[in-house]
Amino acid sequence: MKLQTTLAIAALTLSCAASAQQGISKDEILIGSIQDLSGPLAGYGKQARSGMQMALDEVNELGGIHGRKIKLLVEDSGYDPRKAILAAQKLVTQDKIFMMVGHIGTAQNEAAMPIQFEKEVINFLPITAARSMYEPFHRFKFSIASTYFEQIHGALPKLIRQKSVTKVCAIYQDDDFGLEVLKGTEEGLKAARLTLTDKASFKRGATDFSSQVAKMQASGCELVVLGTIIRETVGTIGTARKMGFNPVFLGSSAAYTDLIHKIGGKATEGFYATMTAQFPYADDPSPAVRRWATKYRTQFNEDPSVISVFGYTAVNMFATAMRDAGARPTPAKFIRAMEFTQIPGDMFGAPPLKFTPTRRLGSDESRLSQIQDGRWKVVIDYTAK
Repeated sequence: MKLQTTLAIAALTLSCAASAQQGISKDEILIGSIQDLSGPLAGYGKQARSGMQMALDEVNELGGIHGRKIKLLVEDSGYDPRKAILAAQKLVTQDKIFMMVGHIGTAQNEAAMPIQFEKEVINFLPITAARSMYEPFHRFKFSIASTYFEQIHGALPKLIRQKSVTKVCAIYQDDDFGLEVLKGTEEGLKAARLTLTDKASFKRGATDFSSQVAKMQASGCELVVLGTIIRETVGTIGTARKMGFNPVFLGSSAAYTDLIHKIGGKATEGFYATMTAQFPYADDPSPAVRRWATKYRTQFNEDPSVISVFGYTAVNMFATAMRDAGARPTPAKFIRAMEFTQIPGDMFGAPPLKFTPTRRLGSDESRLSQIQDGRWKVVIDYTAK
């Protein structure tokens, strides 16, 4: 009898262990994120982490989700795909996170996703607008950002008509991100019945863009599409101004940040970038955005950015779906919650989002902003043709 009781207890223990969901305990939900905290996108990485922390604190202050508090673990990739692999292995297999949220970088996400998917860890709202974040279809992928391809493909013909230019060129980072921008440029030109006049690439981490700019200048480019992020955008435009080369410059949402005009100064005046959520200035016309920006600054002693908004949004959307997933959440229940919930636009101007059992991109819409008098201003909205 004693032996039978012991065996029954052992079986029950094994059964409970087998049914336990990774990253979920009685009192806690463990999520992870991989950010660049030491490399070329460290500014973005720190802003994303702060935005995520702000949303997490708000959710936890209200009691968490079904009695569980959210805990965020952040690893540094240094914007290096090899380090992203190591970070993913730690978060997924050692820390045993429930979900990867807001991971920054295209190549970094692509490197980490196979590790996650093997353990059924969803890649939730990565901070990159690459098509690979939702294509090919995988049930553990969820992305909200209109792709770099679609952003440029949609915005370029509008800007060409507005500026009446015929010679369009591209300078792009020689990786998956830059190639997405280049492909969007080529397709956008087809829509405008033009062909690419010239192009030049650079390696990730480059700091000298004089040869690329000289090539564009020699080709007589009137509009240059930039597959660049922060310092590459500033470096390219700054070099062009010094050389007396002043075409229209158009970038993707990867360059939609206050760091462009803060670092680049007057040289970046007139620069265009595609975007969705609007930059949260402390004096924004919206009272809700002003309150949010003030609260962020109080908590982190610095002004927020649009990357802060993305981090904040990612955690809030995660929390909403987790509530809908019920008191005993699993990846499958979370996926069902995401597939049948339509998410309205928010105070930052993001478009409504909708996921389905066959669609993992929440929206393919974007709009266009320009730096005017040292701040971003929307100049072509979602509905403009």
